[in-house]
Amino acid sequence: SKGEKMIRESDLIDVWFDSGAMPYAQWHYPFENKEFIDSRKYFPADYIAEGVDQTRGWFYTLHVIGSLIFNTNAYKNVVSNGLVLDKNGQKMSKRLGNAVDPFETLDNFGPDATRWYMISNSNPWDNLKFDISGIEEVKRKFFGTIHNIYSFFSLYANIDGFNGSEKSIPYSKRHELDRWILSELNSLIAEVESSYEHYEPTKAARLISSFVQDNLSNWYVRLSRRRFWKGEYNEDKLSAYQTLHECLIKISIISSPISPFYMDNLFQDLNSEIGSVHLVDFPIHSNELINIELENKIRLSQDICSLALSLRKKEKIKVRQPLPKILVPFKNNEEKKVLEEISEFIKSEINVKTIELIADSSEILIKKAKANFKLLGPKYGKTMKTVVGLINNLNNEQIENLSNSVNVTIHQGDEEFTLTSDDVEIYFEDIEGWLVASENGKTIALDTTIDESLKNEGICRELVNRIQNLRKDSEFNVSDKIIIELETNNLVEKAIFENLDYVKNETLAVDLIFKQNLESKSIIEFDNISIKAKIYITK
Repeated sequence: SKGEKMIRESDLIDVWFDSGAMPYAQWHYPFENKEFIDSRKYFPADYIAEGVDQTRGWFYTLHVIGSLIFNTNAYKNVVSNGLVLDKNGQKMSKRLGNAVDPFETLDNFGPDATRWYMISNSNPWDNLKFDISGIEEVKRKFFGTIHNIYSFFSLYANIDGFNGSEKSIPYSKRHELDRWILSELNSLIAEVESSYEHYEPTKAARLISSFVQDNLSNWYVRLSRRRFWKGEYNEDKLSAYQTLHECLIKISIISSPISPFYMDNLFQDLNSEIGSVHLVDFPIHSNELINIELENKIRLSQDICSLALSLRKKEKIKVRQPLPKILVPFKNNEEKKVLEEISEFIKSEINVKTIELIADSSEILIKKAKANFKLLGPKYGKTMKTVVGLINNLNNEQIENLSNSVNVTIHQGDEEFTLTSDDVEIYFEDIEGWLVASENGKTIALDTTIDESLKNEGICRELVNRIQNLRKDSEFNVSDKIIIELETNNLVEKAIFENLDYVKNETLAVDLIFKQNLESKSIIEFDNISIKAKIYITK
């Protein structure tokens, strides 16, 4: 104003219409850049996001103006953000003392762990119950796992001189574990890309977390560990390096939209000459490398191992303690063949000496059926008690039919009841001296008999673990040869005598000596054993 009298405009519309004009106002339309809007080059928008309160505000006015003037919607996709609440679902308030300081959170945990927690914990359009312990868990389980995988990889890659420029080992010549994890990786890339394209970052984050923790760390790296640190730098070891290197690179790329800082650092550690992860293209999945049959085969072994390990945990039997046998039923010859192919994986993972495959109809494991009350109640109502009684009296043939998803019809007086596989839960009777577990149609029986030989082997496995920890605490190189001195102990001596080569090979020991009065501050303790120990490098 130049000192002139100003008059307030009395005819006002909702001020959100100013914001609703944003797509055109930003280009000074129609006075400039008219072609940007008229050609639909920059309109409608691909995506907008705001809080749920904008449903009657910005979201609405954008569409109203777009519809009135251009006869079209103003945007193609919208994400309506939920609210951040406290861990109990209450609105945060300084007055209530339940507010979380965002700057303090970022200082303590970093932006990436905070972002990953918030995105993986709930969909952006849902309210988030914010709990600091959740960030701690994400930092430990997800980022800690990736860090450990990279540390493991870089340690042995530096020893062998792997730098990623080596000629690629053909897919057909790679170890089955390599082909499996590459199949899972390409399946993951396809699913994550689809999740991002459909504005589902929570699904993407959970898929990546599951792959890193379950498939890459808990399965691939652990089962391939020996390939990295044992033997010559041959084709198989190079294949393992190239496979893990590719997994880490592509994980860093597909995770970078959610974790921009950590993944950029990881990517540049793996590719120092390429630059930032944010300047490379999103990886393209290869259908040729996706092998669903192989994925299902390994998934079957994972399921069986999970059942066996759950039994060990329940009975407090350590995984380092070998057990004699596991029984695994098969439904047909095709499943038997698959189980034979994965038997070595299973034996190694759950630490059993033998695996015996038995026909599903075998009399060794007796099937029983019990009522699935969650479904029977709504389905049968007042007659449910009658149906439960019929289920309790099913014969072997009827139970076998239900386990194979074949319906069973039973007559009770004038009434007829047709049972489906969903109406019952099939389980197996316990066998004396064995532990039996069933889940999702899979069953195993674990022999828990531990004779003296197995007990001694378990002692040596525990001993190897403690010596490896001593090596680490002493900051020895992974390739250093050592001499082990142990305090005299009859039980340990006998166990080592039976498994001497195993102990020496696993610890890179050239000699193992027992001494009556060993002077050492290092004490090895496990179970009821406590002995002094000393290790030192030999030239």
